[in-house]
Amino acid sequence: MITFLVFSFLGDFSSVFFSDPFMVSLSSLFYCFSYFTLGYAAVSRIRIFNIDKVVGICLLLVFSINAYLMYQLFTVLQIQISDTTEVALFAVKSIALMALVFMAFATYLNKDTKASILFLTTALCFVFSDVLYYISNYYVYHDMFVVLDRLLHVLGLFFLFGYIIEYNRKRKKRLVLSKVSTTAETIGV
Repeated sequence: MITFLVFSFLGDFSSVFFSDPFMVSLSSLFYCFSYFTLGYAAVSRIRIFNIDKVVGICLLLVFSINAYLMYQLFTVLQIQISDTTEVALFAVKSIALMALVFMAFATYLNKDTKASILFLTTALCFVFSDVLYYISNYYVYHDMFVVLDRLLHVLGLFFLFGYIIEYNRKRKKRLVLSKVSTTAETIGV
């Protein structure tokens, strides 16, 4: 999670204070790294779970719709953006975000806990923030899109911190309960 925050901060810093094309690409690269590290952290914390057929169909449907919408945005951006590096970074970042949302949605459908809801909300905030960023920069510029983009990004960070707190709270509770049960077995209760 620390590497996600570092890369996200570097992406925010370079996108806010610099406006030349190289720094915009560098900012996209930092965001790309941050989403991949968040996805890696999420995958490392998820235990293997069984997916029901209905849940699997829902996941497949959501993933298909998401992939189609991202592809449509990608084709529009290919026409609008002259820099092929930026288009490639958009594609890679979109793949990372789609994988992140897919994992978050699968975890939510399988576990339905407060932590899974917070993580799903985090992932969705980042996706919509990223989509609004590209729409406002390369398609239709409107101040409300920019404000909403930044607001969703900050909300995503807020929900991420909530997820981290909830995950650590559950982990601490499991450790205390296992220590209590081990102590009770040792005493012979």
